Amino acid sequence: MNFINRALCSVTRKKGKSLILFAVIFVLGNVIAGSIAIQQSTQNVEKSVKKQLGGTATIQLDYENNQEEFAKEDLKIDQLKVDLMKKIGDSPYVKYYDYNALSMSQTKELKSATLDAEQSGAMMEGFTLKGSNYHKILDVEEKSIKLVDGKVFTQEEIDNGKNVGLISSKVAEENGLSVGDQMVMDTRGYDYNESGEEKELFKIDVPIQIIGIFEPTTVEMKDKEKKKNDEQDMNQQFMSLQQINTIYLPNKTVLEINKDYTEKLKKVAPDSVFIPEEDQEEYYTPIYVLKSPDDVEAFKQETQPLLPKLYTVKASTDQYEQIGGSMKKMSQISGYVVMIAVIATLLIISLVVLLFMRDRKHELGIYLSLGDKRSHVMGQIIIEMLIISGIALILSLITGNFLGKIVSESLLNSDLLSNSNDQMNMYMGLDGLGSTMLTSDDIMNAYEVKFSLGYIITYLVVGLGTVLLAAILPLLYIVRLNPKKIMM
Repeated sequence: MNFINRALCSVTRKKGKSLILFAVIFVLGNVIAGSIAIQQSTQNVEKSVKKQLGGTATIQLDYENNQEEFAKEDLKIDQLKVDLMKKIGDSPYVKYYDYNALSMSQTKELKSATLDAEQSGAMMEGFTLKGSNYHKILDVEEKSIKLVDGKVFTQEEIDNGKNVGLISSKVAEENGLSVGDQMVMDTRGYDYNESGEEKELFKIDVPIQIIGIFEPTTVEMKDKEKKKNDEQDMNQQFMSLQQINTIYLPNKTVLEINKDYTEKLKKVAPDSVFIPEEDQEEYYTPIYVLKSPDDVEAFKQETQPLLPKLYTVKASTDQYEQIGGSMKKMSQISGYVVMIAVIATLLIISLVVLLFMRDRKHELGIYLSLGDKRSHVMGQIIIEMLIISGIALILSLITGNFLGKIVSESLLNSDLLSNSNDQMNMYMGLDGLGSTMLTSDDIMNAYEVKFSLGYIITYLVVGLGTVLLAAILPLLYIVRLNPKKIMM
């Protein structure tokens, strides 16, 4: 009888020992399988959420990490130079980029969109003016907005600062406008007294030819019947309004509007606190679209040394870093459990099999005395372990997945993973990173423990690898066996 048949007979005849080894591997396999399922599920959540957020980055003042510096009265902040923005845009990680001049315009005659008719008088009428140096318009390319009529800018319109712009379909509908019409933006200047009452100081009419009409795709206006009286819904509504009430213009046009407004304010109200400092440089917000969300960290490391003091790189994926604490903690815990379970499996299986080998030393000694090769005896032991462990690991692959679901749900519903820093991102557009509002609930809802090819392969590799490593001690015992001493 060859060693393979002996291994099969040994497994079936010695049922008690086979069941003991099976039970040990099955229990430990459940722990490993459950931990791997949780770890891979948390990693999948991070990948899917970051993919949804996209790989965009901008450069901002780092108020969070420089509070003492910003508290100084004599602080001087260097503005970002256009040359530096362009240099960063040449990075191999950047797909394309833009830098935007941003402003606000309060209007009366030009009506902005509102939530509904009841709230139209309660909200400030006005628009966000978003300049562009990228003629295709980055928000169109990134599908944050969809062009439904007309066209985007030409490079000539960008370079010359023409008074041309794109408005949303709701604003167009509200004012009876269409592509080709000339829209007059009646920018108003106000003063406020101590009681908070406003007084109109002046009006500047800015003619803008409409070359395109867009609709937002990343945010939607909710029907009145579907609205909920919760904070998240209110924020979503505000984000929707901000996107809808955005007018896209060339950068030079926005800067010219700002300049005219400032000069008028100086004449009418020279003591106004809203007048910018003298000789203020042109200010832009850069936005970089990376080739992949996976390039965010590499882009940050490459860009940070180039920035002036007090500046930092902010990315769209930072939202996940800020509020995905629960997933990170659970991933860390499951990783530790996998390591501990593997080490425990190595020790326990090694000791159990070694004890069984000591009970079988006479059997093994007979094989060697009859001239059987030590390699055949080792092969028999390995096959026995692989048969028993294979069945145990396949069964624990299924039960361990369910165990992972139960444990992870319990952890997510407990206070163990609560994160005091979990909060909704409220920077809704002026940071240049779009208007996606991510909440901890979104991350929790994206979490799901399920069977996947990656989970099965990872578990079987870890499980079988652990079992084979655990066979080292028993094999060393066989190598040291002396059949003469055993048989005497």
